[in-house]
Amino acid sequence: MPNDLARPDHDPRAVVDELRDVLAETLAGHRVEALAGRVARLIQAYRSGSVPASVILDDPVTVAAYAAYRMPATVAALSAVLEQAADAVPSLRVRRLVDLGGGTGAAGWAVAAWAPELEQVDVLEQSEPARALGAGLATASTVAALRESRWQPWTLGRSALPSDLAGEQGVPADLAVLSYVVGELPDALRHEAVATAMSVASTVLVVEPGTPAGYRRVLGAREVLVGAGFRVAAPCPHQGPCPLAGDDWCHLPARVERSALHRAVKGAELSSEDEKFSYVLATRLPVEPYAGRVIRHPMIRKGLVGLPLCQADGTAAQRLVSKRQGAAYKEARKLDWGDALQH
Repeated sequence: MPNDLARPDHDPRAVVDELRDVLAETLAGHRVEALAGRVARLIQAYRSGSVPASVILDDPVTVAAYAAYRMPATVAALSAVLEQAADAVPSLRVRRLVDLGGGTGAAGWAVAAWAPELEQVDVLEQSEPARALGAGLATASTVAALRESRWQPWTLGRSALPSDLAGEQGVPADLAVLSYVVGELPDALRHEAVATAMSVASTVLVVEPGTPAGYRRVLGAREVLVGAGFRVAAPCPHQGPCPLAGDDWCHLPARVERSALHRAVKGAELSSEDEKFSYVLATRLPVEPYAGRVIRHPMIRKGLVGLPLCQADGTAAQRLVSKRQGAAYKEARKLDWGDALQH
């Protein structure tokens, strides 16, 4: 649900549909075969888990392939987080967004779909071809904040932040996003990336692939955020260490509806896929407490629901709810992977 129930005219789906159409129109001049070949190379690079030695988005064709392949999945993941943010941080209103290492600007589209109050989007990105394509996509939007978004050449550790964000005279943004960025940085810069996000916004979102390695990077970011006085709002219902151990790791799914272009560049036939991601949302705003979060698909049996939970007391456990428990059972039947347990 959006974080303001008094917005009956706002349709988040309309922004997502608009991105699909704008992507198809903008990338129509590229041969699908060429895009598919670059997508295969990008997938191989990302799955290797290695830190790239040079800028991945270094030419217009690779950037076009990246936009077709990754923007729908990134928007889906960020949208899932923002839906959870509505309950976890009820006072959060995103009027200004800073997208650090923003690529082609997927975060702006996700936030625009969720926050009709959005007024300003700053995308900081080192790749000139990515900035060019992302700005072109944003300019074609009907959302004013996207059309008027600012695209700044920026490389972590080498470039200064925009003057209206940096230093004592800076105006803090409402939300800073590091979306699939930390994993592309050497270890020495990961702490700096999170520190930069904290310096420009009152709420920070870090998203990484839903792999064990991505989860470990999120835990590292979480540690930095908590150490600086930010409160974890989601997915954790507590401020303590992650209770998962061994080969287990925290990740969530987001459903991605594949467009014809998305299917073509990935060589896929199904109309949808699940984007698995790990994340941490932390803030200086008040956080609404809740009892736990479902961290895997619930077990559904006749008259019985098993909920794998991360709980407010900092532990992880399987909670069994039987039909004899009446209202609690009805509530448990409605819960899915990623949902918060309020009571």
